[in-house]
Amino acid sequence: MVIEVTAAGPGTIGAGLVAVAPGPRASALGVPERALADADPVAIVYRDPGPPLAVVALEPTVEGLRTAASRAVRACRTGGAVAWILDETLPLATVEQVGALAEGAVLGGYDRRRWRSGEPPPAVERFVICGCGEELAPVADRAALVARWTNFARELVDAPANVISPAGLTERVVRFDHLVSEIVDPVSAGLGALAAVGGSSPIPPRLIVVRHAPPRGVGEPESPRLALIGKAVTFDTGGYFLKPQADILRQKADMAGGAAVVAALGAIAELGLPLTVTGFVPTCESMLSGTAIRPTDVITTAAGITVEVTNPDAEGRLILADALWYALRDGATHMVDLATLTGAMRAGMGDVYAGVFSPDADWRDAVVDAGNASGDLAWPWPLHPRYRTLIESTVADLRNNAGKSFGFPIVAATFLAQFAGDQPWAHVDMLGPALLDDDRGDAFGPGASGYGVRMLVELATRMSVTLD
Repeated sequence: MVIEVTAAGPGTIGAGLVAVAPGPRASALGVPERALADADPVAIVYRDPGPPLAVVALEPTVEGLRTAASRAVRACRTGGAVAWILDETLPLATVEQVGALAEGAVLGGYDRRRWRSGEPPPAVERFVICGCGEELAPVADRAALVARWTNFARELVDAPANVISPAGLTERVVRFDHLVSEIVDPVSAGLGALAAVGGSSPIPPRLIVVRHAPPRGVGEPESPRLALIGKAVTFDTGGYFLKPQADILRQKADMAGGAAVVAALGAIAELGLPLTVTGFVPTCESMLSGTAIRPTDVITTAAGITVEVTNPDAEGRLILADALWYALRDGATHMVDLATLTGAMRAGMGDVYAGVFSPDADWRDAVVDAGNASGDLAWPWPLHPRYRTLIESTVADLRNNAGKSFGFPIVAATFLAQFAGDQPWAHVDMLGPALLDDDRGDAFGPGASGYGVRMLVELATRMSVTLD
């Protein structure tokens, strides 16, 4: 979808649908009062002559405009162009409106039904924001770019597990021509935890490394090196702790953290941010087989720390442990990992917020602030040293699950902290908002949300600003 901005009115666009918020602008166009009242969320007014007019209910916020633009695109059944008429009476700056509308339009153009047979439905090709100068085109372009990469992550997560397997995910990544990628064999690299978890499947596990490294001038000091680590279990049966039927249906989405990292790297590189950013994506399947890890097995991680497997379904923290070690060895100065890690996080926070953990309060808050500013809502969670006793093992250095039935998200973060070194590190447990069972009433609808892409791009952008 192409996003355009123009000072012209919608009559010059050749739109298949004209969209407007309820209010003075809609009234001036002759929209009946009943249609204004029926805009919940969209009311279509058919006009002769002229294209239909979509009156889209919205809250006067950035999120409200983002949602309204998405709904307008979804309401257009004829394809072609949608023209949005800016409303100067909204309590938002024009630049905020343009960014939110561009982002929402691209998000609304995503169609998760790509696996249906037959001809696809008509798609909106252009979204034109009317009533603003062309000097705001860069704002719209940037918002649309990040939204397109968010949709890329949604495609990966929504895709069936027989398509986006560890091999399928690897194939998608190596196609990027604006990033340097490296595919690491965990067995030869000594990534014992990733090899053990992925050894349950006939499709070999891999560590995908994706790099964005802007050129550095002679004599320039070494800049921060941001590492983004994303869990990518492309299907998780739970192994010998087999998941129940209702839960196992969601498990193709257990690679949403990895998808977010891959897509964020794509956006960061395309934006040309002057910051070294590297993605580390441990990818595997966790299957029920004769080679699956057993309860009470002891595995040796890449860091040399031994772990007793007290829960084979707590496999995500195992593969992340190896990826964290690899990122530290690679020279990371700041780290963020993203994972659909604990069902308890979804039970506690629903499908709206992710939880963020870190022993470094400043770094944790930087990640939370970047998420909330971008629309990927996040909330700080505690991480106290006393939780460490819950992962002590009687036969190994650690166990991968608590001996008591409480504090699951914090225990998981505590486990990961043992592998994060002394650098600023944050863990994002995003199980709730990664895959939406229902329409939350925002720009996404049901299905994959691409959670984390916007957060990571915003975080990298903010770090880049400090380098100028």
